[in-house]
Amino acid sequence: MNANASHDTIRAVQWHGDRLALLDQRRLPGEEIWFDCRTADEVTDAIRVLAVRGAPAIGIAAAWGVVLAAKSGVPLEPILATLRAARPTAVNLMWALDRMRSRIDAGADADALEREAQAIQDEDLAANRLMGELGAALIEPGSHVLTHCNTGSLATAGYGTALGVIRAGVEAGRITQVYAGETRPWLQGARLTMWELVRDGIPAKLVADSAASHLMKHGEVKWVIVGADRIAANGDTANKIGTYQLAIAARHHGVKFMVVAPSTTVDMATANGDDIEIELREATELLSIGGKRTVIDGADAWNPVFDVTPADLIDAIVTERGVILRPDESQMQAVFG
Repeated sequence: MNANASHDTIRAVQWHGDRLALLDQRRLPGEEIWFDCRTADEVTDAIRVLAVRGAPAIGIAAAWGVVLAAKSGVPLEPILATLRAARPTAVNLMWALDRMRSRIDAGADADALEREAQAIQDEDLAANRLMGELGAALIEPGSHVLTHCNTGSLATAGYGTALGVIRAGVEAGRITQVYAGETRPWLQGARLTMWELVRDGIPAKLVADSAASHLMKHGEVKWVIVGADRIAANGDTANKIGTYQLAIAARHHGVKFMVVAPSTTVDMATANGDDIEIELREATELLSIGGKRTVIDGADAWNPVFDVTPADLIDAIVTERGVILRPDESQMQAVFG
């Protein structure tokens, strides 16, 4: 299964002309189960229950949901609203739906909407490959890096954002060891990132989320490389819960911190991180593992899915438009204004 020439073998969102095939990310790594979405409502449900996840992949899936609705002849306005409400934090979802709406408003038929959704998917893959090259160029040869959550082919059209940088860095000999945090409570790092890295022949070790500072203290990491679900106009970045504490630890230990995301993740209408809506999910996700309760009955939990890393803790934001070092409002405005 290894692909040492490209370290890139996975495509988890696939359009088949009359249906959207998704690799069920809830079932990995134990089972590689594909399922078909034939209606927009099925796509909405797949997004909501995290069968498909990752900001770019959510936007791509939603675009195909619009296509399915158009092909079936159902009214599109309610479908757009339902898809939009499936997940509140990832701005790529709103961006993709706004792009599809603009085509609808211009009179696009189902075939034109299909071409637009395919363009969204193709552009994401191209952006990921470019970001991989740009981000890898910042890393010294022979480096060890740490990543959080899953930002690879499972979360995008393919190749990945932060994992795209890692794939490019491994290919170029700049990265020789990857550490992946487990990423509670859904264990995206343990279940998904490790699945991608091992499958594609990339040297990888899993660490407990709580081991990250200890790892940095012992000089085992040169860069922390993460993705993003929304980047505000000043560079503040929302990403999977636990990212903020990694940025704090990285700054304390002199480790560089890189955010990798397509320009569609940048939300210049959101002034700063305080204005980003943070999704809260059911407490049961923290109280159980794999559907089996691990905490005493009667206990409650607080389960925010994302946190916000302030821009002043970020050394580089990498997008397909270029690299922003030590991002701030003026630099963000210059690139994305």
